[in-house]
Amino acid sequence: MNVVVERKSWTDKRAEVLGRPGAGASYDATRLRFELGAAVRDRRESLGITQAELAARAGLRQPAIARFEAGGTMPTIPLLERLAAALELHLRVEFEATG
Repeated sequence: MNVVVERKSWTDKRAEVLGRPGAGASYDATRLRFELGAAVRDRRESLGITQAELAARAGLRQPAIARFEAGGTMPTIPLLERLAAALELHLRVEFEATG
């Protein structure tokens, strides 16, 4: 018996998944964590410091920095303030109109 498997493009699959109730909010939260992690990693690398050095500056442990940079945690405002200070940055939080 032959089974024919229909392959979907990434665009079609993404649209299908995001069409499920609540999926858009989950996607946005994941995207935000990833973007914050990438911004911290980029700044850390531009300063030429390691994850361990950033952790020491922020009063954290290196695995916490690794998880954060990988988008694995949703940070609190106090954590973002600690990271900003450790990265020699000023934290600015804004609300932005949608659409």
